[in-house]
Amino acid sequence: MTSTFSDLPSQLVVPIQERLESGTEDLIRSLPDAETLSAEERRGIIARYSAVLEGNFIYWMTAALLSVKSEEAREIIIENLTEEVRDSHPEMLRRFTIAAHAHPTEKDAMAVYRDLTRVRLFMGRMSGVQILITMGFFEGWIQKFMTYLGDLAGRQGSDEMEYTVVHGVCDITHTAELFRALSIEMTMEPPDADTDLFEGVDLLRGLLQVVIEGPAEA
Repeated sequence: MTSTFSDLPSQLVVPIQERLESGTEDLIRSLPDAETLSAEERRGIIARYSAVLEGNFIYWMTAALLSVKSEEAREIIIENLTEEVRDSHPEMLRRFTIAAHAHPTEKDAMAVYRDLTRVRLFMGRMSGVQILITMGFFEGWIQKFMTYLGDLAGRQGSDEMEYTVVHGVCDITHTAELFRALSIEMTMEPPDADTDLFEGVDLLRGLLQVVIEGPAEA
């Protein structure tokens, strides 16, 4: 049975959910009009997205698995990881990217390198609650970004849309399940009062802004 946010203890999750949804909407509103972008600008967004997602999403979800304390939270994350590996989501993304003529170049990789490194180091600290919040935000943002990403690829002449179609649907459930895991984990291992619960989210938002906008001009 699929969990929904309404199933979760509101005193723990709803304020976090509301802040993350607001941040997601801010990022979606910041997307440039696809119709006004040049082919190179469209390619750059797809390439930078691919440079971040293909090699890191499973790695970061594994960090969540290694970090949580409760067995039920582990089971939720394992189910997510099983789907990612079984259905080869990185390969799905690679096909999508190649079909859009947007395979990441060295320039694309270097554009995201600094902010990507910050997120990687944050994940390496193995803070279960913080990572679950960050990954819940990430899954929710990915799901809402898929329509735009598919539009960019279509304008690049691609009709390879399995990646965007699948993630436009499955990440709704993934997001809800991550918040269920968060509720369990916060009940079992409450964070210290001075913990910045949104530290990873803020770092990830900075990275996603680079994906969308490209590197800052020197």
